[in-house]
Amino acid sequence: MEAKTDTKTGEVKYGYAKYLRDALPNASFIGFTGTPIESEDKSTPAVFGHYIDVYDMTRAVEDEATVKIYYENRVIKLESDDEELKKIDEEFEEITEGQEENEKEKNKSKWSRLEAVVGSPNRIKKLALDIVNHYEEKSKTIDGKAMIVCMSRRICVDLYDAIIKLRPDWHSDDLDKGKIKIVMTGSARDEERLQKHIGGKQRRDTLAKRMKDNGDELKIVIVRDMWLTGFDVPSMHTMYIDKPMKGHNLIQAISRVNRVFKDKAGGVIVDYLGILESLKKALNEYTDNDRKNTGIDTSAAVMVMQEKLEILQNIMHEFDYSDYMGTSQVARIRAITGGMNFILGKPEKEQKEFKQIAVELAKAHSLCAATTEGRECALEVSYFKAVKASLTKLQEKKVQKKSKKEIEERVNQMLQRSIISEEVIDVFDVMGMERPDISILSEEFLEEIKNIKYKNLAAEMLKKLLEGNIKTMERKNLVKSEKFSEKLKKALNKYRNQAITNVEVIEELLKMAKEMKKDAENEKDLGMNEDEIAFYYALTADDAVKQFMEDDVLKKIAHELTRAIRRNVTIDWSVRKSAQAGMRRIIKRLLKKYDYPPEQAKNALKTVMRQAELMCGNVESYEYYEEVAENEGEYRV
Repeated sequence: MEAKTDTKTGEVKYGYAKYLRDALPNASFIGFTGTPIESEDKSTPAVFGHYIDVYDMTRAVEDEATVKIYYENRVIKLESDDEELKKIDEEFEEITEGQEENEKEKNKSKWSRLEAVVGSPNRIKKLALDIVNHYEEKSKTIDGKAMIVCMSRRICVDLYDAIIKLRPDWHSDDLDKGKIKIVMTGSARDEERLQKHIGGKQRRDTLAKRMKDNGDELKIVIVRDMWLTGFDVPSMHTMYIDKPMKGHNLIQAISRVNRVFKDKAGGVIVDYLGILESLKKALNEYTDNDRKNTGIDTSAAVMVMQEKLEILQNIMHEFDYSDYMGTSQVARIRAITGGMNFILGKPEKEQKEFKQIAVELAKAHSLCAATTEGRECALEVSYFKAVKASLTKLQEKKVQKKSKKEIEERVNQMLQRSIISEEVIDVFDVMGMERPDISILSEEFLEEIKNIKYKNLAAEMLKKLLEGNIKTMERKNLVKSEKFSEKLKKALNKYRNQAITNVEVIEELLKMAKEMKKDAENEKDLGMNEDEIAFYYALTADDAVKQFMEDDVLKKIAHELTRAIRRNVTIDWSVRKSAQAGMRRIIKRLLKKYDYPPEQAKNALKTVMRQAELMCGNVESYEYYEEVAENEGEYRV
């Protein structure tokens, strides 16, 4: 809208905005903005009017599209005489980014004076030490990335040099290696010490790719202006700010750490220069909720952590886990298994509560791990995390296989940690047992489980083994899996309702394990394949059938049923009514042919049909039976 005059010709020129307004005088102006501007000479609401709708940061957190941002004050005092500091304090609010060129020129001297004090060698040394300690403490609770924001390229390089002096192994001249890098632009005129950190688009793209890959060793970048807007690294959990910023530039910058990622509970802004007032002013342009829920002091996370820790301490007050706080690895593992056993002895509702509170504790601690309070209780927090994680591993229905990349990330994370990690333990490993197949269990193994000191753990281990075996049965033998599933359910219900003790439930589960083992041995004597055995179980689901029929006859029916179903299976037969009707006719004919008891025939027909659906319910079976059908002609519908 502004008019610009050519001083040589006297011609006045306008921008496109004026011509659009002239052409469309009655138009409504609608704008979309993530960071509204409200300053003396620029105002988003003034141009576009009142907000039609607002989707603020608070709603984004509620929708789990972003995470909360926490504020941590670690201001390092500026070193200068009182008079100089007074001048700097007065000028501080005037120094901003995103100014017009004439404003930049006007403030250049002020910026230089502040930059000299902020970048003093002694302060840089303190800053480097604090960042290294803070990041390493944080890394013990969460794996991810961090960004350091400095006010000049000189300070970026000085800080980098100070950090790698403390941690030489973080440095590498190779662009594809190293834990820390500087991202900045420059020119051939820049001094030599800056040159090795300056690069074009290709260098920035390589570093961006590495930064976005959480498995890459690059964990920290130092920037001045680069990557403060529009650069998303979901695993970035901390931003260290040592640069005066305000307004929408500050909001855009801190939003780098609010992306959702795995177990990340929130992003943390670490303030080294005193930007809290600027942050409050910037948030005034946003909603009331955002002002309350952005830049939350980490003391809030400390309070949550202490509250959750106290709840878990109360839950575990009857169990002594102090051995975990010592140095013996064996004692620590004993404390974890004992804790698992203690929790497993509680009602299911309390077990769930323990695991949920442990998750909430871990999240709160990850936000304040570098604080004094966070460091003091780090080992106790890791204990509760270990018990929770080990319980989850023991009770999970399906073992989650880790990808190669996840394994590499985990190994890297473990190598970087210097204190006891809250490792997940496998109770079978701890007890010195391999995770066996129930069907081939030895009496010695069952006796070993029976004699385990921790009875609740023993019951949980047996339950897991039995569930795994039943899961395998479900894919092959319907009747057998349902029989044992029902038995297991009844035994566990009695245990959970405290109708039987942990010793008694172990006896019942051991009895079931032995029954499974005996069934597996008996099946070998039948002289039939898996499919025939499954139909044999379907035919004898009612125990009364064996009273009326010879075993050899039942085996023959099972054999002929298998052949008939193989001949008539199609990949969609279970949904085609005509095909199902044809299958029923074949089954009825076979049952009648061998004088199957009429009273049991109706239920047998249903069970055999269900077993047939299970048998033919996968592509591999279908392809196999289709091949068999080419060579057999009997029992065709």
